[in-house]
Amino acid sequence: MTRDENLKGRWDGLQKKLSNQFADGESMDLDAIIYVIGVQELGQPHRKFKKDHKIDLMHIAICRLLEPYGYYEFDYFDEDGWPHYKILEQLPTLKAGEQSVLMKEAIVNYFINNEYID
Repeated sequence: MTRDENLKGRWDGLQKKLSNQFADGESMDLDAIIYVIGVQELGQPHRKFKKDHKIDLMHIAICRLLEPYGYYEFDYFDEDGWPHYKILEQLPTLKAGEQSVLMKEAIVNYFINNEYID
């Protein structure tokens, strides 16, 4: 099995598992999964968030997801408990498809490392 086929299989399984847990089986897209990761990283799962906070949560998730790739590094928690990251390296210019593959790979690795999937 190629790397891309392996990633696709893991992504499809993860997407289905998350959709069943968080969206009553309705398929969650990439942005929705990134949002869930942001909420997880903030550690306030039962809180209601305003639109601007939802964008901030997605930013937290992206920083956390790309941290193992050397693009971001955790810096500190602010007084409200929100994590902040510093940029270590600018992201390369990627085509939309390449960006999607990078994020899916990072998400799959995140959930493997957190023992949510194998």
